Amino acid sequence: MRIVEIGDAADPRLGDYRDLTDVALRRVREPAEGLYIAESAKVLARALAAGHRPRSLLVQEKWLDDARALLAGVEDDTVPVYVVPEEVAEGVTGYAVHRGVLAAMQRPPLRPVADVVAGARLVVILEDIVDHTNVGAAFRSVAALGADAVLVTPRCADPLYRRSVRVSMGTVFQVPWTRLPEWDEAGPLLHEAGLHLAALALSADAVPLDEFAARRPDRVALLLGAEGDGLSRRALAAADTVVTIPMGGGVDSLNVAAASAVALWALRH
Repeated sequence: MRIVEIGDAADPRLGDYRDLTDVALRRVREPAEGLYIAESAKVLARALAAGHRPRSLLVQEKWLDDARALLAGVEDDTVPVYVVPEEVAEGVTGYAVHRGVLAAMQRPPLRPVADVVAGARLVVILEDIVDHTNVGAAFRSVAALGADAVLVTPRCADPLYRRSVRVSMGTVFQVPWTRLPEWDEAGPLLHEAGLHLAALALSADAVPLDEFAARRPDRVALLLGAEGDGLSRRALAAADTVVTIPMGGGVDSLNVAAASAVALWALRH
């Protein structure tokens, strides 16, 4: 690997890591520039195992051995490893970096929806969920409970934003996913792929989850909506069945990440 020591937070070579705490900026900039940030050795190891390519690494001297170990299996020995003092790392990123390695990664191109869902028996669709923590937690549930793929709508938070990646424990790299078009195109596309669309929502005519699970169709796409607003009318109109998790204790619903885990457990293969 190519070690480069940098002592100035204004150095343009650190541009990929600048202002990581500015969510509004990063969620626009990262997809447009074809990159994402992997934070921590564990997350980077999963990204590399999935075949993702690093553009560079950013470390402090005390974590340089971790960087060496991670890049040992990377064929490209020209990947720069920027070694910086603690104050430079914080000045560039906007926060105290204490998880060791940061890596700027090449964002892989999105795959066609039909390719991602081909052969899938259980798919999760995240509609307009803007909280990166909930997106990451949903991916972790998908990986842990055996769903086959995730589809996210155009306005859903980026699964490769560093908070989503971190909360998912890097499972965003092992779960096939892509973005859907708008519902007028997405609905027919999903039905053509042979998926039964099950919308998880509160509705007077909703089917209890256990009843739906007992007679579940062979191939199901589970629709999950944002906190508060829930699924849009267009999503509900595209659904074949509305499903609800029966609640007690005066509670009407669960956090979307918790609801995804409950529903996936019930619908597991």
